[in-house]
Amino acid sequence: MGLIAMSERDLQRIEVLSKVTAGRMTLVSAAHVLNLSTRQVRRLLNRMSAGGAASIRHKAIGRPSNNRICDGVRDYAMAIVRERYVDFGPTLAAEKLAERDGLTVSRETLRQWMAEAGLWLSRKQRRTFHQPRLRREAYGELVHIDGSEHRWFEDRGDPCSLLVFIDDATGRLMQLRFVRSESAFSYFEALELYLKAHGAPIAFYSDKHSVFRVAKKDAKGGQGMTQFGRALCELNIEILCANSSQAKGRVERMNRTLQDRLVKELRLAGIDTMEAGNAFLPDFMADYNARFAIVPARSDDLHRPLNLAPDRLREVLCKREQRYVGAQLTFSFERQRIMLEETEVTRGLVGRYVETYAYADGRLDLRWKGHSLPYRTFDKDQRVTHAAITENKRLSDVLAYIKERQEQQSKPVVKTNSDKNGYKPRGRKPGRRTDYMNDPAVIARREKALSRLDAAE
Repeated sequence: MGLIAMSERDLQRIEVLSKVTAGRMTLVSAAHVLNLSTRQVRRLLNRMSAGGAASIRHKAIGRPSNNRICDGVRDYAMAIVRERYVDFGPTLAAEKLAERDGLTVSRETLRQWMAEAGLWLSRKQRRTFHQPRLRREAYGELVHIDGSEHRWFEDRGDPCSLLVFIDDATGRLMQLRFVRSESAFSYFEALELYLKAHGAPIAFYSDKHSVFRVAKKDAKGGQGMTQFGRALCELNIEILCANSSQAKGRVERMNRTLQDRLVKELRLAGIDTMEAGNAFLPDFMADYNARFAIVPARSDDLHRPLNLAPDRLREVLCKREQRYVGAQLTFSFERQRIMLEETEVTRGLVGRYVETYAYADGRLDLRWKGHSLPYRTFDKDQRVTHAAITENKRLSDVLAYIKERQEQQSKPVVKTNSDKNGYKPRGRKPGRRTDYMNDPAVIARREKALSRLDAAE
């Protein structure tokens, strides 16, 4: 007789039933241990005494299931999947087999069939591995930038975004800034603080956010660069966009660290506003860098000094666009109508392009060949454009702006038909009714009508 494979449950049953047979355990105790009824334990004892310990095994072991799907149905289903649904997932393929082909197969059964046929890989099998990238050798050679939207002040304040600048070679926190949302102006503000504190690095490393990269390939304006990219080009700083989140893993891991450490530090300090948080960040960065920053492979500092006047730096870190001047010396700019005042210079600008300088504080400057032009604004509309494309990272800020504008608007007064017709209630509501029989106006009208009737008679 060869070896007989038995499960752990069967071995336990044989052990307990042997104790009952030997008189070391009662039938009731064995039923309690095996979680069976006494009648079932008695049946197992009879079976073991008649056929030995091997008879305890389940009779269906080694036999095909009674509920199995026949091989013909399996071959037919897989033939259809190979022909029509080869790139479908098991769930969708099972739905289409039932809807279009009248073949009902559970998704898990179909998943098993597709996996055995090599048409489906599990999530674990599809997983890709990203090889770790070595750090840059010198300080200031590559700086990661990213924004992290989070409830930084927990329930004490509104959620906001934290702009993070981290050096690749040392892991140092170079700049932190709380802002309402990621936008060109918020990055301009953080970049200005970075440049004044450290100088210009060789390159920034970012994601594919629209602040850093033009998503539309055939964009007509901007020469293929965003406003932030244009500013970095003028400052002789390169911008590189990562192809995946794993590629810029250093700043992503830093975001997770800050969402743990910084949130708790802000809680202990009792900070609940962005202004107080920005004042707290320099001390936090200094303490973090002193504890966790590492020494780079080379001691060189590749930051370059910024040889620009403050006014010139502000002109670089702003939104600059070109606008076509119409026959009436007007053009549109961000849902506003701009009209140039008529001067000797502006008269010759019809059909030409002027350059707009939009600053973070709301100021707008118009220039033609370096000369400022006088203008006035009219038809200002502060509504958000209907069906405007809004990115996920700016959705919270846009919704907050819409809510603020809606609260400022007064609700329209809707008149009922009774109000339009001049109807006045006659005192039929609960309470003391109006006595119209003794009303002087009613009495005067009645007497006037009676006098006209007497005159007619």
